[in-house]
Amino acid sequence: MVAAEVEQLPGWVTLLRAPNPGPMTLDGTNTWVLRAPGEEFAVVIDPGPLDEGHLARIAGHGPFQFILVTHGHHDHVDGAARLSEILGGVPVLAADPRHGVAAEPLDRAGTLGVGGLELRVLDTPGHTADSVCFVADCAGERVVFTGDTILGRGTTVVAWPDGDLAAYLTSLGALTAYEKILMLPGHGPARADCAAVARSYLDHRRERLAQVRAAVAAGAGSAAAVVDAVYPDIAPGVRFAAEWSVRAQLEYLRRESQRPLEQLDPL
Repeated sequence: MVAAEVEQLPGWVTLLRAPNPGPMTLDGTNTWVLRAPGEEFAVVIDPGPLDEGHLARIAGHGPFQFILVTHGHHDHVDGAARLSEILGGVPVLAADPRHGVAAEPLDRAGTLGVGGLELRVLDTPGHTADSVCFVADCAGERVVFTGDTILGRGTTVVAWPDGDLAAYLTSLGALTAYEKILMLPGHGPARADCAAVARSYLDHRRERLAQVRAAVAAGAGSAAAVVDAVYPDIAPGVRFAAEWSVRAQLEYLRRESQRPLEQLDPL
C-alpha cells in the first residue's frame, strides 16, 4: 500500500472495532464515532454487525444525533436498527431505504451538520450500488471515511451483480481528489493519503482487467476458469469473492466491446 499507516487519529474521531474478524472483514468492521470538541452530540458511522456487546460500547459514547452507514453489507449495517432502538430511536441514514430507520434515504450529494462537524456525502457506487463515502471537517481537519470502497489493507471486492466495475472505477477516480487527506476505511488501518491509495487501487484494477482479457483470449470460458487463470493461489474460503469480481470484470468487458471505438476508456 503506497500511503503510510496512521495510528494517531484526530482527537474528535474514535475507532470502535467490531469483534468480527475474518477473511473478508480483516481485523473486524471499523465503527467510527465523531464528536467535535466540547459538543454534546456525536455521529456514528457503520455500527457493524448485530453484536450486543459491540453495540453497547457504541451506545456508551452517546448521545448521538444520527447513525450513518456507508453501504448495506451485513457487517456494516446489521446492528444499525438495534443500535437505534438502544438509543431511543436515533435515526439511521442510509442511501438504500431498506437500511434506514426513522429517516428519508440519504441524499447522495448532500451535507450533514451536527455540533461543529460538517459531513459531505460522496456518491461512490461500485463495491455495491448503494456505497457512499463521507468527507468530514472539524476543527480545521478533514478526513474521508471510505467504507469498503477503499480498505486499509488489501483490495476490496466488486460485489457482482450489485457491484459494478465501471461505477467503481469512476468512484476511485473521484477519491483521487483527496490528496494528503487522512483515509479512515471500513476495515483495516487508517492511511495517511486517500488519493494515493485510490490511485493504487486504480492501477490494480487496470492490471486485473488486462489479466482477465488475456485469460478470455486464451480460452477461459467461464468466471471459474478465469479465476483459475488469474487467481491461481486464491484461498478456498474467499474464492467466491474472486468470482464476484471476475463476473463484474467480464460484464465490464462485455459492455466495452459493445461501445463505439471512440468511447472506449483506454486502460
